[in-house]
Amino acid sequence: MTEKKTGKKLRLKAWVVSQEALAPDIFSMWIQAEEIATEAKPGQFLSVYTKDAGKLLPRPISLCEIDRTAGRLRIVYRAVGAGTREFSHYQAGDAITVLGPLGNGFPLDDERKSILFGGGIGIPPMLELARQLPGEKQIVLGYRDQLFLNEEFASYGTVYVATEDGSAGTKGNVLDVVCANGLEADVIYACGPTPMLRAIRDYALKNDIACWLSLEERMACGIGACLACVCRSREIDGHSHVHNKRVCKDGPVFAAGEVEL
Repeated sequence: MTEKKTGKKLRLKAWVVSQEALAPDIFSMWIQAEEIATEAKPGQFLSVYTKDAGKLLPRPISLCEIDRTAGRLRIVYRAVGAGTREFSHYQAGDAITVLGPLGNGFPLDDERKSILFGGGIGIPPMLELARQLPGEKQIVLGYRDQLFLNEEFASYGTVYVATEDGSAGTKGNVLDVVCANGLEADVIYACGPTPMLRAIRDYALKNDIACWLSLEERMACGIGACLACVCRSREIDGHSHVHNKRVCKDGPVFAAGEVEL
């Protein structure tokens, strides 16, 4: 592997180990990237570069699994544009350029009873968190319709599913699952679309539950330089001197009270 060091972040020419489709437009790829796997934590992400020289900006993709022993990383992503559709055609042995690990991660030192919420493409980053987080875990996954990864979570906690159409689990959203099953917890971890995170934050604050949110946001540079992925914060940011936080650099994981959604 060729590498370019940027602090603890590495830009590597890595290699695809395997790839498979999990559901329509949802793909799972294992990447050989020993140096990044050594440093990576649950909640962090990679910037993945296309082979098209006309597309300068990388695509940010959350880490789904980290295998430090084998030096491998797993990403699970939705193919929605030209870049990710290019990635979906990669096969074992293909080269892939990545930068990472980027952002911060979830805290892993809380052994209290927890609920892990994942919604849509915010589900994959919760898998490695479920594996590493101590304590009793209740895992609530929200889907529009097609399920993916839900069976893999079962090794790490009790899994509950919500679907918009009621085709599996509870009909409705992830908080409908909490109500339907009487779930309680001392700490919450969540990743998903903003409306879901907003509802979870409000629920946590109302019930005085510690809560960590991983924000989804459009990113450009991935390292905090371009300010394209700012979110509104309650405190003044030391970098921009306004009520903003850079999701890629200061996040993507924030304490619920840090940000406005």
